[in-house]
Amino acid sequence: MIKSIGVLGCGWLGLPLAKRLLSKDFMVKGTSTTENKLKYLNTTGIDSYHIELKEDSIKGPIKAFLEYLDLIVINVPPGLRDNPEKDYTKEIRHLFNAVADSEVKHVIFISSISVYGDAIGEVDENTKPIPTTLSGKQLLAAEQLFMDSTGLNATFIRFGGLIGKDRHPVNQLSGKSGLQNGQDLVNLIPLEDCLGMIEAIIDNEWWNTIFNGVFPEHPKKAYYYTAYAKYMGLKPPQYITTNIAGKSKKVISANFKERGYEHIGSIWPS
Repeated sequence: MIKSIGVLGCGWLGLPLAKRLLSKDFMVKGTSTTENKLKYLNTTGIDSYHIELKEDSIKGPIKAFLEYLDLIVINVPPGLRDNPEKDYTKEIRHLFNAVADSEVKHVIFISSISVYGDAIGEVDENTKPIPTTLSGKQLLAAEQLFMDSTGLNATFIRFGGLIGKDRHPVNQLSGKSGLQNGQDLVNLIPLEDCLGMIEAIIDNEWWNTIFNGVFPEHPKKAYYYTAYAKYMGLKPPQYITTNIAGKSKKVISANFKERGYEHIGSIWPS
């Protein structure tokens, strides 16, 4: 039975996750790379640790963080947009070794649908991942470290684009013109479902499984982002008109659906 959980990376997703787990009477540890966030975590009752993953080592008391944990949620994205030269897989390898040397037996690894690359059409958890971006390639290699371990019960969630009240692609797209790929489909997931999916895995003990985490509505980008911008009072993005149907992927959360997970969020404004 899971009683103690560590959330590695208490950011946009990790912080509300840690708070929710704490409200369900789990013993919760959390990490951050900033002092202000660490102080805040302590005020909420989350036992905080300053942990930074580096290519050559782990900075911070990783052994103390992992001590007495039944489960670790690894919520550390590659971050290659800000630092394209870094080797995320090397960082995760140090973490994997630390987890393997600890008493932790359960892992939830937060990944991304970017591992599916440029796949076209419906994509589910049985689709072979063929990443095309450096971020996707390094994520898949990081996943594989935990998949190959015989001593861990590791489950992976490949989330679509993360959205919430303070995070949405329309904010970056607003007012832009000449945009292409308007006929491609969106693959998004609201924060409420990110939390709900992780909670469902823990509550139902769905270990050693790969899950896609994507909302089941897939409108075309041009329609969706234009409508969303208008609703929010933003200047709509302008897409290049084309009669060519999009050749994008439509990611299906087949394993969650098969297990009866019911979505609680929405990709539309509330």
